[in-house]
Amino acid sequence: MSESGTTGDDHLQPLAWKLRSIVGEDNVLVNEPMSEHTSFEIGGPADLFVIPEDFDEVHDVIDACKQAGVPYFVLGRGSDLLVADEGYRGVIVAVADGLVGVSVDDDEMWCQAGVTLREASEMACELGLSGLEFACGIPGSIGGACFMNAGAYGGCMADVLKNVHVLHQDGHEETIPVDELDLGYRHSRIADEGMVVLSATFDLDRGDPEKIRETMDELTRRREEKQPLELPSAGSTFKRPEGYFVGKLVTDAGLRGYQVGGAAVSKKHAGFVVNVGGATAADVRAVIAHVQDEVERQFGVRLEPEVRFLG
Repeated sequence: MSESGTTGDDHLQPLAWKLRSIVGEDNVLVNEPMSEHTSFEIGGPADLFVIPEDFDEVHDVIDACKQAGVPYFVLGRGSDLLVADEGYRGVIVAVADGLVGVSVDDDEMWCQAGVTLREASEMACELGLSGLEFACGIPGSIGGACFMNAGAYGGCMADVLKNVHVLHQDGHEETIPVDELDLGYRHSRIADEGMVVLSATFDLDRGDPEKIRETMDELTRRREEKQPLELPSAGSTFKRPEGYFVGKLVTDAGLRGYQVGGAAVSKKHAGFVVNVGGATAADVRAVIAHVQDEVERQFGVRLEPEVRFLG
């Protein structure tokens, strides 16, 4: 972690002081390397990296950034994010480190945005609550999962969500029922309208903990068998085009193992671009662009990145 001292950009000094007054000295980091906060393990420094610990602090931090006219980005676990080698000129609002509360009421589980999907699925299993098994191996947080309607192995967030508590762009909070979230494949109203997820409530079913565990173990086995989990990546690099499988398209285009610098198309699963060692964001972007161009040239299908780009 970087020291929470002074930033070299004089125009950010007043904002840094304001943010420290909101979240405390230890929760404002200067020139924090984003490679330490993304699953790609790639990314230059963020000017300011702020860790709010409750909903009011999230609200006040974002409000302070807006008043100062400084860009901000709300970060979860960084599991679908590629940050530029130059880093991010602005404020990273890191909710995954502070918003980690969980409570359970009968068949409902309430999780703050920073709780990981793995943690949520493990807790549900221990309590004999079924529905989150599909999420046990997804490396993101609750907030990011709601943002993109994360899913795997035939399940997705839309199947188990009851509602999501969000912060709107204008600063007011609202609890939105699932049927008003416009959840689709890697899509949500949350993303469209720039909302910040603060918490989510899941409507789960009673089940046998042993059977739930068996399902989770089987999904984990399948994931480990087929995906390059041993290398840093942002998960599936591209969204699935309707009627196609990304891995087959990339393989049929002759691009399995294609490499630029430290970034490569995985030989284990061609739907993943992985960091094989020392990859830069520029390397990853170059691989992604080449794959898009070649697949489109050969098959007339333009792959859309599932990875989000920052900086």
